[in-house]
Amino acid sequence: MDDLKEFARKIRQGVIEVVYRQKQGHIGGPLSMADVLAFLYRKELQIDPKRPDWEERDRFVLSKGHSAIALYVAMALRGFFEYDELFTFDELHSRLQAHPDMTKLPGIDMSTGSLGQGLSAAVGMALSAKLQHKDFRVFAMIGDGESQEGQIWEAARIAQRYKLDNLIAILDHNHLQQYGWIGEDIKTRMAPENDPAAKWRAFGFDVQEINGHDFSRIKQAFFYANNEKNERPHMIIANTIKGKGISFMENQYGWHSNVPSDEQYQQAIQELAGVSNE
Repeated sequence: MDDLKEFARKIRQGVIEVVYRQKQGHIGGPLSMADVLAFLYRKELQIDPKRPDWEERDRFVLSKGHSAIALYVAMALRGFFEYDELFTFDELHSRLQAHPDMTKLPGIDMSTGSLGQGLSAAVGMALSAKLQHKDFRVFAMIGDGESQEGQIWEAARIAQRYKLDNLIAILDHNHLQQYGWIGEDIKTRMAPENDPAAKWRAFGFDVQEINGHDFSRIKQAFFYANNEKNERPHMIIANTIKGKGISFMENQYGWHSNVPSDEQYQQAIQELAGVSNE
């Protein structure tokens, strides 16, 4: 698993470097999803950076599009574009906008950013594969705050109705939103903090709950989802830590979107340098 740990470390380092140098961007969510993203882009996704429009490729939709920095770093590390292009992030004519734009950057399967909409696009892709008798799989990563959007559950209903077992959704369940812990009023109405597994099962999904920072559990979860063809869409609930890997950012909602100072940047880079030696 050392190669995966190093890939995830490089994703986290890239996130910090880009936000620091560009003086903008989200940081906590990209850090929480880095391990799952590393597994996807290092091991799981059937993709070809030299042929980003390859018809038989697996599709990946980052529904929580505000975490695009982590996706861009993973893509750069896989060779979709040169690493230095990361430092054009969110500039006027950059291909790397604050949210993924499929019209600008080859390798992006869906433009996202309006929370709640990405899963619907992924459902459409998975249904298309079924109707065309194609073997590609569709992966979609959503956020727990995003799960308060009604469109998420409309998409879930359709996924179950059409038996889309080629759809693998991942919930980056880091428990924090932009302004703090998910409130009690939301707990009583929505599932992210109120047993998300039960709600996704109620919508007909085959659900697994894992430690989203444990590569052995991540591997097992995707292996199961790939081999369990029971005509149910899959949901992997990845319990994660917002700001994972940097001590002063972990579980701090203030780092949802923030720019580190010079001192904080140096500390973050030093801490990440130690991660690969654990």
